[in-house]
Amino acid sequence: MDCVKEGRKLIEENLRVVLRSIEESRAKRKLADPKEPVRLVAVTKNHEVHEMREAIACGVTDIGENRIQEAREKFAVLERDAVRHLIGHLQKNKAKYAVSLFDLIHSVDTTELAQVLDKEAAKIGKVQDVLVQVNLAREATKSGVYEEELQPMLEVVDNLLHLRLCGLMCIAPNYENVEDVRPLFRRMYEIFQRTKEFPWKTANIIYLSMGMTHDYRIAVEEGANIVRVGTAIFGPRQY
Repeated sequence: MDCVKEGRKLIEENLRVVLRSIEESRAKRKLADPKEPVRLVAVTKNHEVHEMREAIACGVTDIGENRIQEAREKFAVLERDAVRHLIGHLQKNKAKYAVSLFDLIHSVDTTELAQVLDKEAAKIGKVQDVLVQVNLAREATKSGVYEEELQPMLEVVDNLLHLRLCGLMCIAPNYENVEDVRPLFRRMYEIFQRTKEFPWKTANIIYLSMGMTHDYRIAVEEGANIVRVGTAIFGPRQY
C-alpha cells in the first residue's frame, strides 16, 4: 500500500510540474494564441495499468499508447475514464483493432493506411478521428509524409467517409541541443495554419500534435495544442 501511495504521489507531483510548464510555455507564444488550451496526452507505453489508473485519478484526461497489442491488453481491464490516443506507427493489418480501441489516431502516414482505416471504421459504423503524420525532418527512421506529399494525402483522407481529418502530427529529431528543434516546430505550425485555411469537405483541422518529454515546452511555445508526455509524468519506462 505504501508503494502505491508513493507511486501516486510521484505521478501527482510530476503531473503538476508538467502542467505548470505547459502554462508557462503557452504564455511565451509569439505566433500562436497564448489563450488556446493545450491538451496533454499522458503516454503510458510500457507502464502498468495501475499507473494509468493513478494518473487518471490525478486528473489525466487523455492517455496515449504506441502498440496495438499492449493497448488491447490494458484496455481490456482499464475502465474507460480517459480519451484514448494511438501515437505509434500503425501497420495496416492492425487497423481493425485501432478503430475499435482508439478515439484519435495520430499516426496516419500513407494513403493506403487511411483507406484501410476507413474500411474498418465503416464495418463498425464509426467515423474515426485521425491526424496525418508529417516527417518534416525527412528522417529515414521515422514514418510520415514529406511536406510536398502532404496536400494530396490530406485530400485523400478528406474524401473518405468514415475518417474525420482533425489535424497534423510530427515527431522531431532528438537533437543534442533541444533548442535546435525550434525552427522545425515553427515551420510545422505554419503548415498547420495553412492547412486550416484550405476549403475542406469534411475535415475539421483543429489539432497540431507535436512535442514529447524532452521538447514539449518548445513545442507549446511554437504552437502545439497536443503534447505527448510520458517519462516526465511516470518516470523511466520499465522494459
